[in-house]
Amino acid sequence: MTIFNSVFTWFMKKRIHQIELFMKYPNEVQEEWFEQLISGAEKTEWGKKYGYKSILSLNDFKERVPIQNYDSLKPYIERMLRGEQNVLWPSEIRWFAKSSGTTSDRSKFIPVSEEALEECHFKGGKDLLTIYFNNNPNARMFTGKILTLGGSAQVSQLSPDTSFGDLSAVLMKNLPLWAEFHRTPHMDIALLEDFEEKIEKMAYATKDVNVTSLSGVPTWNILLFKRILEITGKKNLLEVWPNLEMYFHGAVNFTPYREQFKKLIPKDDMYYLENYNASEGFFGIQDTREPGEMLLMLDYGIFYEFLPVENVFKENPDTLTLDEVELDKNYALIISTNAGLWRYMIGDTVKFTSLSPFRIQVTGRTKHFINAFGEELIIDNAERALDEACQQTGAIIRDYTAAPVYFNGDSSGAHEWIIEFEKRPAEFERFIDIMDETLRRVNSDYDAKRFKDMALRRPIVQNAPKGTFFNWMKERGKIGGQHKVPRLANNREYVDSILKVMELVG
Repeated sequence: MTIFNSVFTWFMKKRIHQIELFMKYPNEVQEEWFEQLISGAEKTEWGKKYGYKSILSLNDFKERVPIQNYDSLKPYIERMLRGEQNVLWPSEIRWFAKSSGTTSDRSKFIPVSEEALEECHFKGGKDLLTIYFNNNPNARMFTGKILTLGGSAQVSQLSPDTSFGDLSAVLMKNLPLWAEFHRTPHMDIALLEDFEEKIEKMAYATKDVNVTSLSGVPTWNILLFKRILEITGKKNLLEVWPNLEMYFHGAVNFTPYREQFKKLIPKDDMYYLENYNASEGFFGIQDTREPGEMLLMLDYGIFYEFLPVENVFKENPDTLTLDEVELDKNYALIISTNAGLWRYMIGDTVKFTSLSPFRIQVTGRTKHFINAFGEELIIDNAERALDEACQQTGAIIRDYTAAPVYFNGDSSGAHEWIIEFEKRPAEFERFIDIMDETLRRVNSDYDAKRFKDMALRRPIVQNAPKGTFFNWMKERGKIGGQHKVPRLANNREYVDSILKVMELVG
């Protein structure tokens, strides 16, 4: 262990210097990666189609290659799934991250090249540790194990040479030996496909292990932690794992879960470190103790473009590079990667909280908003309002979603929220009023539509019985891994199906 710590300390100091370099010279680093990606792919089928060999500038690239989404790349990816190579990227691709997202029941298969594994995902994982140890010189994380709750992997039926699974499972299957040594539980349990069986076996397998750090999506981690407390009869996780010091989290906004974690882990110096690791790439890491923003990682084999959200649905919209973005404006993220995703709109929206260095917040999804009445409500607005309402009423939220209620006769529209509380607000009606008032304060379009209830009435909030969202996700086959409850929708598809589950649960 001492030797490992010495080696890691050396690596950490070297890597911190590299991070400081891209923080100081962000545009130069991005330009270099752009050139490497274009030259690396010029002999692929895609590269030949768009004449990568003669691309001399970013403007050439923008003019030749349209912005892509999964549907436009799907024919190429399907061929790769059957084992064809040199289609979108020159190196052999055997792994695919299965991502269903939250806007469609159709599965997406995101190619994961060897370069994407090593230079992006694993590099991001090592940088998480580097940043944590740099900020906490006395950290003792490596004296124990990291508990990782991820997804499952299986061999694709399309080709014996290609495999797919949740991103977390793909990463576990390819972990270096040193990382596997520090992880718990055993792979046989970690990659179980039946999520409920996995929770049960993980609880028994890890309750007596010296767990010092945790990793995973908060929603599913909480289920595991509660089961462990049930089995052990302990009051909190520190009674089970006294050396616990760190939780790496991502995939969803942590704010609605913060109070639950404080109760589960009543430790003032418990360290929470957010990361932005999607199937398409590893993009950001919280590099300061303060939550809410992440350093944009610029040397992971990804070239970034940013599309103002108001232009997302325009034909051939112009994108911005790092030197053109502004603070506090919402942008759709467009990426070109070392796994062959070219000018790919991943569906997330971000805003910059700092331009030196470049730090971002994830504000929502390009398809996750409510704009039935011109109110342009995004996830960032929703979570700020819910956080304020929780703080003022003592409530703790487990999960939520919202959708419009359309005009009906003389009745104006509204937003209907389904909220499953871990702890119900002391004053339910006041909770709704605070939420509504906060939405009006942070979103001028919402405020205008709420004027005298002309377009929007006061929100309708349904208090969902415990287990509602778990049962709904289970019914859809979306439990565990990277699956997330859709927060906002511009139609009632999700809300109406959840209301049916509520009838059964209630």
